[in-house]
Amino acid sequence: MTDPTSETQRRLRRLEDRVEIGELIARYGLAMDDRDMAAMQDLFTPEIVIRSLDGGLQAIGRAAVIAMYARQFKLLGPSNHFSHDRIISFDDAAPDRAQGLILSHAEMSWKGAATLTAIRYRDTYHRQDGHWRFGERLLAYMYFVPVADYLDAFGPGLSYRNRATAAPRAADWPEPLPSWKRFYGIE
Repeated sequence: MTDPTSETQRRLRRLEDRVEIGELIARYGLAMDDRDMAAMQDLFTPEIVIRSLDGGLQAIGRAAVIAMYARQFKLLGPSNHFSHDRIISFDDAAPDRAQGLILSHAEMSWKGAATLTAIRYRDTYHRQDGHWRFGERLLAYMYFVPVADYLDAFGPGLSYRNRATAAPRAADWPEPLPSWKRFYGIE
């Protein structure tokens, strides 16, 4: 029989963990938008891995990740990151680890052009020194387009919505997803 007190404590701890991870996600957006390099130090584990499916972001280790973002910020003007829905999962066998899927978008000035992007982050979180931090972030883009191209990005050739580089790239989602392909009978 499960002790109701310990079960209540476990559930309360998980609720507190969810709130803290949610605040970590919000602090990430603020640090990005404010270019707060000092705040970034506390967001990541020392062995953080940041990468994007399109290959534009790749760094391992806190110093390398912060240096990568500093280089990216030189290409950006103002930005505004929004996190929307999130799905956080825990494994009771590893109480200091969690996984997350974060749905978000950002508005920014990228290389002098007003730009919109829709991002899905696949995260791994680690509790270190009593606080949750990012252990890994994988970014996938549905679109990354200049505002002027936004409507066109959903027209013919719609999968080439990642326009962060000189040559447009295929979107990371939804077209490549197995569920999308099954629904539309694409092999």
